[in-house]
Amino acid sequence: MNSMEKFLKDRNIEEVEVLVPDMAGIGRGKILPAERFVEGMRKNGLRIPEALFVQTVTGDYPRDDTVTDPATKDVYLTPDPDTIRVVPWYPEPTAQVICDPYYFDDSPVAIAARQVLRQVVELYTERGWKALVAPELEFYLVDVNTDPDYPLEPPIGRSGRRETSRQAYGVDAVNEFDPLFEEIYDFCEAQEIDIDTLIHEAGAAQMEFNFNYGPALRLADQAFLFKRTVREAGLRHKLYATFMAKPMQGEPGSSMHVHQSVVDIKTGRNLFAHKNGKDTKLFHAHIAGLQKYLPAMMPLLAPNVNSYRRLIPFSDAPINTHWGYDNRTVGFRVPHSEPAARRVENRIAGADANPYLALAASLACGYLGMTEELSPRAPVKGSAYRLAHTLPRTLYDALERFTSNRAVKAVLGETFVEAVSIVKETELNAYQQVISSWEREHLLLNV
Repeated sequence: MNSMEKFLKDRNIEEVEVLVPDMAGIGRGKILPAERFVEGMRKNGLRIPEALFVQTVTGDYPRDDTVTDPATKDVYLTPDPDTIRVVPWYPEPTAQVICDPYYFDDSPVAIAARQVLRQVVELYTERGWKALVAPELEFYLVDVNTDPDYPLEPPIGRSGRRETSRQAYGVDAVNEFDPLFEEIYDFCEAQEIDIDTLIHEAGAAQMEFNFNYGPALRLADQAFLFKRTVREAGLRHKLYATFMAKPMQGEPGSSMHVHQSVVDIKTGRNLFAHKNGKDTKLFHAHIAGLQKYLPAMMPLLAPNVNSYRRLIPFSDAPINTHWGYDNRTVGFRVPHSEPAARRVENRIAGADANPYLALAASLACGYLGMTEELSPRAPVKGSAYRLAHTLPRTLYDALERFTSNRAVKAVLGETFVEAVSIVKETELNAYQQVISSWEREHLLLNV
């Protein structure tokens, strides 16, 4: 802990934001004077209610909570010294640090998102494997919208006009918001968020940032902080940045594609390819695990009712679990690469997913495939949209598969599966009480 105290002192930090991601990927926690943070860190005094980890995206709590203590007992937070950073957008010296929650017997909170991913990573470590990932996060820039009944619109750029046509890979279309992106790059550099390429995606004012490869937990931390950073930068430029899976009618959805590979811990060799460039059996088993188990993991990759609006045919998103070489219509794409860079791109996760849980789910499926020595179906050539839609179509369907799959419970933990179930069912019940504009438009006077 001395390293964090030195960090705060060397930078004259006045306040510290203590962050812990909840199930939705929202940063919860506390803001403390620096001296109070140090004091609390020494005495297990950074405490929050355990029930925070079953808080819904609406801020409510499940009535039938059988996972956390009904008296909402506290847990304590242990800051991860590898994650402490200066928050670059505040005028006063402020730090942020990501924390892990523990019970007072020093056991980790099993339903915390960061712990779920760490648990999967440890399964790899026990086999002498190391999982490497590189997310690609898409998002939309939209006008400030204070009325949830009013459709979102692309913002006005430097030209004074809104983008009305699709400008995939358009460089000038990105430069419409150049001051915003310059600030995002500056903020990310200050926080050691290792982003690489920026491109314009297919939707109007839809953008994508690619991350450089790295260990799963570190990349999940970066994605968690990146989403917060982009939203903050957007507000500073008087617009919204949204990671909703499907924010606008008639436009493509936003994804979090995950490139993933496995290397030998001792040698660093990529275990997915032979020296001659041929795929290994382990690589095919990893893909087979994704094919077999990912449909049962969908509440972690498509966690909201809106998520399933993205997964429709001919919308730049997959509808099944087929795989193929350099094929962007399948769920699992294998890009052309040298043997050292052999990987599979999971194209199913939405941008709205909690990055810790999406990575945990994707890697857990690959792990199951490798340990069970599964074989994948033949790779698909041509469009996979001509084949059956086998992914869940709704969150209801996804939850049924999630809660009934024994392998999922074994690898993620029964308590965590139960926690996801009660949270998502509570959110679905809240959603069912909302009457949409479509219903008012088409049913009010016609039925």
